Amino acid sequence: MAIPTSRTKESAEISIDVNRCMGCGLCIEVCKSFNLVLENEKVISKDSVYGCIGCGHCMAICPHEAIKISGRCLTPDDVLTLPKQQENASYEEVLNLLLHRRSIREFKDVSVEKEIIEKIIEVAKTAPMGLPPSDVNLLVFETPAKVRQFAEDFCTYLAGIKWLVSGWFLTLMRPFWGKANDELFRGFVRPTIDLYLDNMNKGINLVNYDAPLAMYFYGSPYSDPADPIVAATYAMIAAESLGLGTCMLGAVHPLIQYGKGAQTFRHKYGIRYKSREGIFVIMGYPEVEYQKGIRRTFASINKA
Repeated sequence: MAIPTSRTKESAEISIDVNRCMGCGLCIEVCKSFNLVLENEKVISKDSVYGCIGCGHCMAICPHEAIKISGRCLTPDDVLTLPKQQENASYEEVLNLLLHRRSIREFKDVSVEKEIIEKIIEVAKTAPMGLPPSDVNLLVFETPAKVRQFAEDFCTYLAGIKWLVSGWFLTLMRPFWGKANDELFRGFVRPTIDLYLDNMNKGINLVNYDAPLAMYFYGSPYSDPADPIVAATYAMIAAESLGLGTCMLGAVHPLIQYGKGAQTFRHKYGIRYKSREGIFVIMGYPEVEYQKGIRRTFASINKA
């Protein structure tokens, strides 16, 4: 039985060229769907609980190109030669890039070139996922005008659902969703909605700051909730490496998931699904430059 996703509900097909197979067993070692076994010093495929999920590990590791996988949005043409390891960024280079990253909300009035946008998307597509093929969906706003229009439409939508943060509704819901959610709605969601609406009425966009570029990553009902966040993180890092400033915006996604109004709003922008997790990343050439960084911490680190 194949594991279903929004893109496919079938297992991939495994083809093995026995003349090329040397029986080294590397493909068996990396296949965690347990579809491969060694028989008479040759690899053969067998049935497994999940079927072939199309991860491509066996194709990527076979030194003799003896295995081909087709299906689940994967073909043999998707195999590529990796760059030399010495071309990889060093630990220090990666750390320096991330130390320089700050949440930027002040952008120059300069469009982001289409080739830069495509490079960011290309990196984001390499993000790991809970289960292939990726169920991450991406909505790209390529101009400040489109970014601004989304913010204005979002504020119009918010004005129609303000009752969700009214005192009587929050008091009614507290026994059902608990203290933490009650505090979150009273201390963050309600004042944030007020800030969005009050400032938009003055012509000030605090939803997405009129960024030159915005990307919305979201999942499907089948996707691992972490997948859109991981892909967005890859996009953010790619944008930083290309000289852009970035900022992740988490407040929009939860507010467009539930109710008829949210469904209508999603439909207008071609957002295909409501999803458990999703996030916006705004990008553009930064108008400010930070000379100092800030040391961050985790809530806890326990070493077992």
